[in-house]
Amino acid sequence: MKTVYMINGFLESGKSEFIRYTLEQPYFRIREKTLLILCEEGEVEFDEKLLKSSRTALELIEEESDFVPDKLKALEKKYKPERIIIEYNGMWNFKEMKLPRHWNIEQQITTIDASTFPMYYTNMRSLLAEMLRESDLIIFNRCDGIRDLSSYKRNVKAINQKAEIVFEDANGEVNAIMEDELPYDLKQDTLELDNIGYGVWYLDALDHAERYAGKQMVFTAMVLKPKGFPEDYFVPGRMAMTCCADDMAFLGFACEYEGAGALRERDWVRVRAEMRWEYWADYDGEGPVLHAVSVEKCEAPEKEIIDFS
Repeated sequence: MKTVYMINGFLESGKSEFIRYTLEQPYFRIREKTLLILCEEGEVEFDEKLLKSSRTALELIEEESDFVPDKLKALEKKYKPERIIIEYNGMWNFKEMKLPRHWNIEQQITTIDASTFPMYYTNMRSLLAEMLRESDLIIFNRCDGIRDLSSYKRNVKAINQKAEIVFEDANGEVNAIMEDELPYDLKQDTLELDNIGYGVWYLDALDHAERYAGKQMVFTAMVLKPKGFPEDYFVPGRMAMTCCADDMAFLGFACEYEGAGALRERDWVRVRAEMRWEYWADYDGEGPVLHAVSVEKCEAPEKEIIDFS
């Protein structure tokens, strides 16, 4: 298998700066050759001295029609690299991208210029979502002077809940969601979650479970009963529109409830539960797990779908 590092992002989003910085780092240096494939030319150029010192060969593929397995295998044969870095063109449909079968994406990173994020999120959301959906790391740079980073994080987390998200300004990394920006008061022992509150709580709890330790959450949810779940567990959650009407996700955590066996799939319930951080097989480790204090059947809310789009 050939190791591939995929760097996504729209033009001038900081892809080349990230790659250049990475090539400069001692920890990224190897004795074997690296192949760097650029799918567009931005303002940042790669210095010949850096390419030589990092044993990196650079190739440019300007047309999407040329980015095909046969062309990529020919470049591999030409340079015989140990690893491959691809700076992918943000205007190409990532969903349609095809690599040689033996090329394995080790890490996918998306860079975003925070100052232009609202424009791309509004006008090119489908392309952006394809880039974000499988990314391991999402880097928002140029965050100087932007106050609403919390909403940026929610928009991205709704598309990709597992990715690590980093915000950077001229002084380095910045914290994205402050407690006073949440739509509920963390000083309270019980948090009543409306539609927006549920969505924010779900996404925030993935990163900051400690904020909710010892508290009870009260919310309206749909019942999901995955196949193979333990008898005394179910998933209360909400459907969320993350990109468009055709791109929906169910947001919910596993919940222990001794009466779970009497619940039916797609029932609507009012849940009061405590959240704990503990082992759960589907997480491949530890993660948020709810423990129900009470579960009562109820009517569906007026707006059944949470809209992050």
